[in-house]
Amino acid sequence: MKLILLGAPGAGKGTVAKRLMAIDGSVQISTGDILRAAVKEGTDLGKKAKEYMDAGDLVPDDLIMGIMEERLQEDDCKAGFLLDGFPRTIPQAEALKGVMAKLGITLGGAINLDVPRDVILDRLTTRRTCVDCGAIYNVKSMPPKVEGVCDKCGGQVVQRDDETEEAISNRLDVYNEKTAPLVDFYDKEGLLFTVTSTSSDEVVDAVKQKLGL
Repeated sequence: MKLILLGAPGAGKGTVAKRLMAIDGSVQISTGDILRAAVKEGTDLGKKAKEYMDAGDLVPDDLIMGIMEERLQEDDCKAGFLLDGFPRTIPQAEALKGVMAKLGITLGGAINLDVPRDVILDRLTTRRTCVDCGAIYNVKSMPPKVEGVCDKCGGQVVQRDDETEEAISNRLDVYNEKTAPLVDFYDKEGLLFTVTSTSSDEVVDAVKQKLGL
C-alpha cells in the first residue's frame, strides 16, 4: 500500500502506521526520520539539512522534497510506504504530487484520522516518556510499574514539555491552520478516506476494508 496518514498530533498516526506495516511489509516514513537518516549518512542533502537544523531553523521544502525523493526510491519502499505526518502543507502536497509523478508512483489514498480535540488533549496530557530509551507510557491506561521509573531501562519517566495542555492546544491550533486544509486538497484529488474513531483497531479494519486487504 502507498498511503498518506493525515491527522492532528495525538490522533494515533504512528500506532496505525505500525499496524498497517505488519500487513504487507510497507515502511513507515516520517519527515523527522528521513532528515535524521540523511544527516547521519552524510549525504549532500543531509549536510545541507544539518546546517538548518543546527541553526534551529526549519529545513526548506525544496530540501525536504529532495530527501523524500531519494527515500522513496530505496528498495524497502517497493513493497509500499506510509507517509506519517507528511505532507504538512498544501505546497508540500503539490510538490509531493510532482515527485510521485516523476517517479511513476501511484498514491493509493490519504487516510484522515478524525479524533475529537478533547480525546487528543486527554491522550497527550496523560502521556509520559522515558528520557533514556524513549518508551511511552500513559498514567491512565499504561503507567510504569513504579511511578516515574521506566519498566524497560530504569530511566526517568517524565511529561514532555510539548505535551502540557497549553503546548498541545497550541500544536492543535497550528495543525488546524496549516495542515487541516490538506483534507480538502486530497478530497478534491479523489484520494481522501476519513475514519472517525478513537480505536486503532477500528481504523486499521476500516482501511483494510477500503483497500480490499
